[in-house]
Amino acid sequence: MIPYSLLDLSPIVQGSDARQSLANTLDLARHAEQWGYTRYWLAEHHNMPGIASAATSVVIAAVGAVTKTMRIGSGGVMLPNHSPLVIAEQFGTLASLYPGRIDLGLGRAPGTDQLTARALRRDVNQAAEHFPEDVIELRALLADPEPGQHIHAYPGAGTKVPIWMLGSSLFGAQLAAYLGLPYSFASHFAPDALLDALSIYRERFTPSPELAKAYAMPALQVIAADTDAGARRLFTSTQQTFANMQRGTRGQMPPPIDDIETYWTADEKARASHMLRYAVVGSPDTVREGLRKFVELTAADEIMVASMVYDHAARLRSFEIVAEVMRG
Repeated sequence: MIPYSLLDLSPIVQGSDARQSLANTLDLARHAEQWGYTRYWLAEHHNMPGIASAATSVVIAAVGAVTKTMRIGSGGVMLPNHSPLVIAEQFGTLASLYPGRIDLGLGRAPGTDQLTARALRRDVNQAAEHFPEDVIELRALLADPEPGQHIHAYPGAGTKVPIWMLGSSLFGAQLAAYLGLPYSFASHFAPDALLDALSIYRERFTPSPELAKAYAMPALQVIAADTDAGARRLFTSTQQTFANMQRGTRGQMPPPIDDIETYWTADEKARASHMLRYAVVGSPDTVREGLRKFVELTAADEIMVASMVYDHAARLRSFEIVAEVMRG
């Protein structure tokens, strides 16, 4: 058994609202801790009506208040949207509230479209170019202060919040290897560079004070139910969402449908299915075999599971099945 962790986008489903979505997140977090999940991560997205975790650090704080031992963090904070000092203060505050439990996963993408990215931070292109320097600056702000250092994160300095590098291309793998950081690949929606990125990360990894050897945690979609047919029907909500991405439309998560083929075109099906290449969908036995193959393929040290399910009770059951399978 390897550790298994959970990525929650705090989805807002059709017919509901952000208040209910966040209540569901807190309920899921309580269950995830009982089921043995190692980490509970939330992701930063903006201007997306189907995602309630835009204020990521605020939601992490709420999750921390309803859990006791499980690690909580970001998967991730999109650093080009922020100054390193602000993130050091936010996550230093979280580390002070929940010592020994906070992870800081960092991404280089804006987590939104370019127009919204400019509204977040108007020099968005320059900010992305400075991402490596900003990561180094943030790492220093969370470390023990150096003599003569004039700018400190209060709180934050000395908390040494673990930083994870996130990525969906080779860039993050190279930076994680260079800085000696743990690495998580977003293969739950961007599968193409997965194996190359993991190979580069492991081959080029340089030990650091935080990490002696490479540690990789790829992500994947898992939709589990008591039967294969039931899981496939639940999966149609994810498939519709990914088809809508091809159409350039945003919206709340749709309910499942009986026949996905009536919803998407052949081109949308091909593109969405490609993005969901590593999705595992099925009964406990099917999920067990799918996860075994994924771990074998990636030599993962840990896996991060996302599960986009419309009905909250069915979503809980999906994550429960994953935990049962991973525990053996």
